[in-house]
Parts: sequence; structure tokens; C-alpha cells
Amino acid sequence: RGVLFGADQAQRPERSCPSQVCNLVPYVDRMRILILAAHPKSSQSIAQRALTAAAQAVHGVTCRDLYAIYPDFNVDAAAEQAILQAHDVIVLQHPFYWYSSPALVKEWLDIVLESGWAYGPGGNKMHGKSLLSAISTGGAESFYHAKGRNRFTVEELLAPFNQTAYLCGMAYLKPFVLYEGRKKKAADLAHEAQRFGQLLHDIAQDRLDLRQHLATGYVLPDSFKRRQA
Repeated sequence: RGVLFGADQAQRPERSCPSQVCNLVPYVDRMRILILAAHPKSSQSIAQRALTAAAQAVHGVTCRDLYAIYPDFNVDAAAEQAILQAHDVIVLQHPFYWYSSPALVKEWLDIVLESGWAYGPGGNKMHGKSLLSAISTGGAESFYHAKGRNRFTVEELLAPFNQTAYLCGMAYLKPFVLYEGRKKKAADLAHEAQRFGQLLHDIAQDRLDLRQHLATGYVLPDSFKRRQA
């Protein structure tokens, strides 16, 4: 059981989904997962397509393609905030562009996670939720270390997302990384997609103690602990 989230599942109220989410089935005893997928050319990405297909096969997961929804980058803060509040675990799924994310992810974060809503005085709406980065890279895993080509580990390069979670009173989970997405053989890519789907399934079914799946060195913020008390 995901005891990190604290509440007795038998006492959790059933929550209906907002009208903007058409594939969310209300349920009581599972974690509600929101996938925010962002690739400006998703049809050309075999890695991201494989991850999305795996996610869509998991009951209790809502998938949203940000580039399809906001091709003009005109993010609807109120709509996104309503959807966030209907979920427990938020997954930012995207390619690892220039050691970060595609531009729309940054725009989404800037617009949606407002002061007074997600952080700062009165900003407690994300407290007690969890954030997971699910990324695909073009480079090999061996590139991502102190003596490798990219000089830093993936978790080190994802520090801004780590801090975003902390500021918003969230748990930041160990990132899911699909390395060398474009170079993977079909069988290897299928295996990675299955691994991602299994992770989501286990979270959705509340089978994981997420305290054991925090990012390296991550310390839960006090605001997260207060919400879970």
C-alpha cells in the first residue's frame, strides 16, 4: 500500500471527474494518475508513442497531449488546475530536450502553478500530491554521470523539477528514464514501455510504498507531511 499518502483508503470519498477529462473513471481505492505528455512532433517519436500507449492501457490513468490541446501555447490555467485537483500523481512525460523539457512544459508550469494556488501564501492546492518525471533521451545511460559526455546524472539535470515539487508541497518520485529511445530495438522498446506501464499500474493500484520511490536524496517538505497527517 502507498502509505506515503496516509489516508485510509476505505474512507476516501469517491470524486467525480471534471468535464474536461473524458477518460477518467471515478474510483475509491486507487491513486489517480495524470499524464501530461508533451512532444512537439509526437507522431515522429517512437519512444514517446510507446510510453503513451503503455500509459493509456492502465486503468485509472488520464493522458493529456499538451501540444494537441495547446498548439498556440495559450494554456487555460483554470481548466488545468481543475484537472490537477482530481488526481493524486502528476506525470510530466516528455523527451529530454537540452537537458530539460520541450518549451510547452515550461509554459504550462509558469501559467498553471500560480502563486497563491500552488505555492506561497494560500497556495496549498498541490500539497500531498506526487510528481514523476518520465523522459526519453537520445543518449546512452553511460553519458549521464560525472565523467560522461553530459557530466551530470539525469536526476541532477532534473533539479528544477525536483525543486518545483518541493516548493509546491509535493513528493518528487524517482524519474522514469528511457535511454536511447531512437536507437532501441523493437523488443527492447517494448520492454521499456512495459516497465513504464507496470510502474503506473502499481501506483494506480496503490501497491507501492512511494516513500521507497522518492528521487535520490529527496526530503519530503513539511507541507506535504501536514497534508498527509
